[in-house]
Amino acid sequence: MRIVEVAGGVHLVTGTNVNWVVLAEGSAVTLVDAGYPNDARALLASLDALGHRLEDVEAVVLTHAHLDHVGGVPALRRRRPLPVLTSHEEARHARREYLEQMSVPRMLAQGGTPQGRRWIAQTLRAVLPHASARLREVTGVPFGEPLHLPGAPVPVDLAGHTPGHTGWLLPQRGVLVSGDALVTDHPLSARAPGPQLLPSAFSSDEPTMAARLQALRDLPVDVVVPGHGPVHRGPLAAAIDAALG
Repeated sequence: MRIVEVAGGVHLVTGTNVNWVVLAEGSAVTLVDAGYPNDARALLASLDALGHRLEDVEAVVLTHAHLDHVGGVPALRRRRPLPVLTSHEEARHARREYLEQMSVPRMLAQGGTPQGRRWIAQTLRAVLPHASARLREVTGVPFGEPLHLPGAPVPVDLAGHTPGHTGWLLPQRGVLVSGDALVTDHPLSARAPGPQLLPSAFSSDEPTMAARLQALRDLPVDVVVPGHGPVHRGPLAAAIDAALG
């Protein structure tokens, strides 16, 4: 586990090749995403390292419902009932009304290189025996309206990686939590670290994802907090251009 302060009250935490965000106002916390199922212990440890307890968490907000981003939620909910919020479409995905996620055969097909085999092994350790995650209670929220939660995150439409993928804008801090729509590194990436898209095998609709990113390029953002890879500092438009170029 690695923790990096992104801005006042905003910390990026890296678990097993995936990030979550601890967003705090005083003692109150909003979690953005929750890592893999077996990252749950690290998730709780990250709260403790930042001087918080699970009782301080008011809600979990999701960028999307892939297992590496929702896997820790059931373990948290076994300890304390917590609301989970995301866009209306991604709430359907989280409830498993449908599933848009890399299949096991497609995952195993990534094992043709040493880095691919290493990623598969790391992923299996982070998942098993919890090979799926269905969240029964998830609240859908509209895009563009700040939530009454610590940090007042604003959901923005970044569909494409999944149909309802949601970015979280922190306008007072100039921060965009971009989830998997805009990342800065991944174990399977052929690019050097920096703004980029995930390898195509991971996303359901890359053209839509590119269009949604372009629609956000004028946001007053100079810090991108991705779902995979380190924080990126610099104008959002330049980061988007680098990813799509």
